[in-house]
Amino acid sequence: MNPIYETRQAVTVRPAHSGDGEAIRAIRNHAIEHSTALWTQSQQSPAEAADWLAAHLERGSALVAEVDGETAGFAVYGQWRALEGFRHTVENSVYVREGRHGLGIGSALLAALIASAREAGHHVMIAGIEAENTASVRLHERFGFEHAGTVREVGTKFGRWLDLTLMRLPLN
Repeated sequence: MNPIYETRQAVTVRPAHSGDGEAIRAIRNHAIEHSTALWTQSQQSPAEAADWLAAHLERGSALVAEVDGETAGFAVYGQWRALEGFRHTVENSVYVREGRHGLGIGSALLAALIASAREAGHHVMIAGIEAENTASVRLHERFGFEHAGTVREVGTKFGRWLDLTLMRLPLN
């Protein structure tokens, strides 16, 4: 299969498939357990992960990054809001496997995800980032996302209130 995007660090990004489910679930569950990237403390079950991934596969909105044949990260975009008026706006998620940060994997995934959303005809991509996650904010800034605002204390995790920074990228 031809990759969508490659970096000099031998990172290959490709469309996800159902066989990627367990590797993606492991990355998601690590983020749930150890970070404020996902605002839940409930681990994703195999069935929940399969349903979640199937919805993204049906839309064609899931990508996987591989390094040396290992799933090193994934990215998806999905509906930002359920109402019809928001149908041209998507929200992204980019996750890199623990121990693989700083290798260009997040950049490769985000570049490919933006290209995919543009090809699909979406108008705007939103990133909702926990405000203290400066690495994710910087990543999105490098790709032209602009700060749309920060909403204070709208979530909780690990016994503390979390702020949500919203970032926006016009796609066309």
